[in-house]
Amino acid sequence: MTEQELFEHLDAWENIEIIAAAMLNDTRQFNTLVQLALNDTRQKSWRAAYLVDKIHDEKPELLQPYLPALIGQLKTEKNASKRRHWLKLISMNAIPEEHSGFLFDYCIETFTSGNEAVAVRVHAMQILYNISELEPDLKPEVLQLIEQEMEFHPTAGIRSRGKKLATKLFRQIQQNSD
Repeated sequence: MTEQELFEHLDAWENIEIIAAAMLNDTRQFNTLVQLALNDTRQKSWRAAYLVDKIHDEKPELLQPYLPALIGQLKTEKNASKRRHWLKLISMNAIPEEHSGFLFDYCIETFTSGNEAVAVRVHAMQILYNISELEPDLKPEVLQLIEQEMEFHPTAGIRSRGKKLATKLFRQIQQNSD
């Protein structure tokens, strides 16, 4: 199936489950889907990102080769729905060390932005926490950011995930200082 044919099939929500099932066992078609999600700028191309996310739930290993491309896409992605899916997927996978610096800076900017959707900010917060697991010296900074956002931009999503992550970070910092 070509990218255009795939895009046309994605236009109908009732096709999503059928396409997902077919792609679980066809890595070439999954590659076509990822390329469509990454490179297509049409409004409904976010549905391809949604489908990548859905397939990831069943077979996360399919996404591994594409993680660097997803991370790179964050530099230019204008579509908020795609950013939400990319950040969610990145937050659920091991962060490639060579991308942790960029992701840390990007996620600080995203997490503290009042212009981003709450779900995008929550996934950015999770990535900040994940990076702090790799770089423990960052834990106090991440904790401070989370506490600041919970105080000054207290949406339900930020408070819910923020409380969980702040509690973990506080305990980890306390243990490391003992």
